[in-house]
Amino acid sequence: MKSYYTNFSSKLDNDYIEFFTNYLSELGFSFRSFLRKDIKNKKNPCENKEKLLEKLRQEIGNCHRCELYKTRTNLVFGVGNPCSKIMFIGEAPGEEEDLKGEPFVGKAGRLLDKMLESIGLSRHENVYIANVLKSRPPDNKISLCPESIPKCLPFLLKQIEIISPKIICCLGSVATTALLKRNEPITKIRGTIFDYNGIILIPTYHPSYLLRNPLAKKEAWEDFKKIKFLLNELEEEENV
Repeated sequence: MKSYYTNFSSKLDNDYIEFFTNYLSELGFSFRSFLRKDIKNKKNPCENKEKLLEKLRQEIGNCHRCELYKTRTNLVFGVGNPCSKIMFIGEAPGEEEDLKGEPFVGKAGRLLDKMLESIGLSRHENVYIANVLKSRPPDNKISLCPESIPKCLPFLLKQIEIISPKIICCLGSVATTALLKRNEPITKIRGTIFDYNGIILIPTYHPSYLLRNPLAKKEAWEDFKKIKFLLNELEEEENV
């Protein structure tokens, strides 16, 4: 009924609208209340996700759930558009991320930005980026603190739940293993499409690995082209 009256009113002149609203009022209906509900329902859908993410960040607080709080400078939560269709997940903050409080801002982050740009994506516009760990491991080695992963992972899972991406790209074996519970080498499963609770999940190399092994950039490029193809398919389905 609500959409019927809204559509109907757009075709009428002001005199007829006044007559029609008075008629509705006599029947016990409020035309303006229908319009107010329409306007309320058209609010930015990202606003609620932003609030939920902020609430989650407050819940994490100055986290002392594992020993990493003793050596970190800043907790690194996440960055990007909460309404993004795609989410990129790395393993943990490095030195520059720890200092700035934002994921992927060092050399590996700058490479990731170039890779995103190559398929028309941007960390501030249409992706969301997070890590498995929110605190920097000693010497950037996550292998030194395996006990931190199960304590931090629930917060990443909550981020995924809030953002509800259509695609997740796991950057490296740590993120892939954390979500898929598979211990296969990233060299064997990169570029493979998995189902993660109804979300498309694609593992690929971590940008820091690509900096150490530049020949692997060709394979990573193939993975990113696959991501671009899947995003285009999703957009086409939404426009049908």
